Formats: sequence, C-alpha cells, structure tokens
Amino acid sequence: MLGGYLRFVLTASAPISPTVLSFLRATMGCLIFEGYTFSLPGDWIAGHVGSPLPCAMVKLVDIPDMNYYAKNGEGEKGQLGRWTLMDGYTGDVGQWLPNGTLHIIDRNKHIFKLSQGEGPSLIPSKAPEKIENVYMHCVPVLQVFVHGGSLQSYLIGIIVPDVEGFVSWAKRRGFVGSYDKLCQNPDVKSAVLEDMRAVGKEAGLKSFEQVKGIHLHPETFTIANGLLTPTLKSQQKSKVFIF
Repeated sequence: MLGGYLRFVLTASAPISPTVLSFLRATMGCLIFEGYTFSLPGDWIAGHVGSPLPCAMVKLVDIPDMNYYAKNGEGEKGQLGRWTLMDGYTGDVGQWLPNGTLHIIDRNKHIFKLSQGEGPSLIPSKAPEKIENVYMHCVPVLQVFVHGGSLQSYLIGIIVPDVEGFVSWAKRRGFVGSYDKLCQNPDVKSAVLEDMRAVGKEAGLKSFEQVKGIHLHPETFTIANGLLTPTLKSQQKSKVFIF
C-alpha cells in the first residue's frame, strides 16, 4: 500500500503506545524508531534517534508531581547548546536507557491537579491527553478536550460529536433531531457522558480521572478556528472559552 519503498519511520514529540508500535512494525514491514525533537538554527525542528548530538546537549530535571526524578534517570527533557534555538525545557518526559539513548515516556506540557489533592500522594497531576485518548474510543465522540483546575474537584470535557454517526447513534437511543439540535439536548449530553464513563471504566480510568460534566460543541477543532495548534495538538488556552 505504501509503494514498497518505505524503509523506516520516525515517531517523536510524544510517547507512542507499545501496542500501536508493535502493530505498525508488523503491518508496515519496516523499522519504526522512537526519537525526540530539538530545534536547530534556521527555524526548523529536527528529529533524532540515538545518543544526544554534540550540538544538542540534553539533561533531565525532576517533576515531583508526576513522580519522575533525575536521580532515577527520568525527568523533563531540557535542551542546551549554542547551536540550538531552545534553551530550556520542552515538556517531554524522558528516560535514559542503559545504552545512553533517550526514550520519551510521557509529557509534562498540560498537567493539572484537582482541589482535593494537596500533594502527589493524594491525587497526581494528570496529563489530559492520556484521558482524551481513552474517550476517543467512544462511538459518538470525534474530538475531545479534557480540562481540570485546582479550584475544582472534578474534570470536565468539551466533546465534538462525530458528524457521520452521531445522528444515527442518537436515534438508536430514542433521540431525534438535527446534529445541532442534538448537541443542545441535555438528555443526549447525559447519554454521551454515560457512554464515555463506560469506556473510561473499561480502560481503567480511576474515578477522579473520569469527566463529570461535558459540553457538546458542534464545531470541529481546527487550525483555522484556533482550536488546534499547527502540529494538530489541543490549543489549551483557546478551548476553555466555550464554557
């Protein structure tokens, strides 16, 4: 399907699920490397596999809230060096491997702690991307944004229903109406939330990791409307205004 010329694939920026990695290696029939990214002069981002380059020195620093400590060879990836554009910490959580290479295992860009947590021993900071990935397996959900704050005791979510299947999904549950009308129906919202919580429970989400309230938003998150970054990641600051 890929033409027979594919020799290897590089994935970077965020950790990839081992299950997905194994599946892709088997089905695509090529080597797939996990790398990490860094900036170089000329305003471009490079992906790298293996030991850090002389021009892109790397160190790890503690993230106590996520229980990552540099003394254990884990922590937030920092980039140093006179040939790099970034001189600071990137949000990627790395782990040093015995052969001297760096393995990206988590992200620290979007974390939050709920009001009942006074420390990581009670309720850890959660990366919402992990929770969002679970809810993406829910049938009526096309896109999802999870948000939490230190003054609140539970998580909320903004859900963009799947345009193709949302109306038929709702009809099977006794709800009739247009896509926009269904998004405004509080009973439909409750049904979507019920499905999401069932999927979350099956995936092993703890109670405090599950969203307790959602808003059905009919407009797809895109780069054009400012709800996605140019790299198709959640634009955290932009989405909260919907509430």
